[in-house]
Amino acid sequence: MRTTKDRLRHAISFEVIGLLIFAPLASLVFGYELHTMGVIAIAASITATVWNYFYNILFDKAMLKLRGSVHKTVPIRVLHAVLFEGGLLVLFMPMIAWYLGISLWQAFVMDIAMAGFYLVYAFVYNWAYDKVFPVPDSTSAAHVREAH
Repeated sequence: MRTTKDRLRHAISFEVIGLLIFAPLASLVFGYELHTMGVIAIAASITATVWNYFYNILFDKAMLKLRGSVHKTVPIRVLHAVLFEGGLLVLFMPMIAWYLGISLWQAFVMDIAMAGFYLVYAFVYNWAYDKVFPVPDSTSAAHVREAH
């Protein structure tokens, strides 16, 4: 399992990098001013950061219970990203409609596009994060604890 410090580093760096990519890209694609898409992106980021922290703890605990390991295969990474983005889709659609003064259908289409971006981004980011900051092997950690 990851430490709280590691989970915070993961969540914060995910959101910062995502904001730096998403806001300018969304402004270009959707035709809104950068600051308008920036407000949406920041509000979404704050919510997603909190959701990310708790979601990953729950997902890892479920993996430990069901599989005995937090190691993620490609299919599990896909499931992880889809479930995460599905929860955010439900949360963000009404906010987008209200803030931009658009219909729920227009907000749904925009939210799906945003979720698509973050779905791919989350998959790539989490894979890269696990390569740069690998989860310690639980069997090695247990042997180290037993030796001390």
